Amino acid sequence: MLILVLSYGTPFEPRNFNRRFVDRSAGAGVRRIRLHDTRHTCGSLLAALDVHPRVAMQILRHSKIAVTMEVYTHVPSESTRRALRKLGKHLGKQDRK
Repeated sequence: MLILVLSYGTPFEPRNFNRRFVDRSAGAGVRRIRLHDTRHTCGSLLAALDVHPRVAMQILRHSKIAVTMEVYTHVPSESTRRALRKLGKHLGKQDRK
């Protein structure tokens, strides 16, 4: 089991950890998401980078590969990526008018 601790060795209170995450997200100017959603982002990035699913499973600390692949991994197909690039170019043109 992994436990986060403060610099003087006591456990990090989960609510305080969540508050710090919210504060740092706001300070970085990124939209607010739930802390748990960062696990989905990590899983999707690992899959997009072609990290082997078993390695992703270990990083995300899942006991079953199905959880990693079916719940935490969201990777668009190449055709989806092409469509999104096309959409992005089109939207970029709209901004210039």
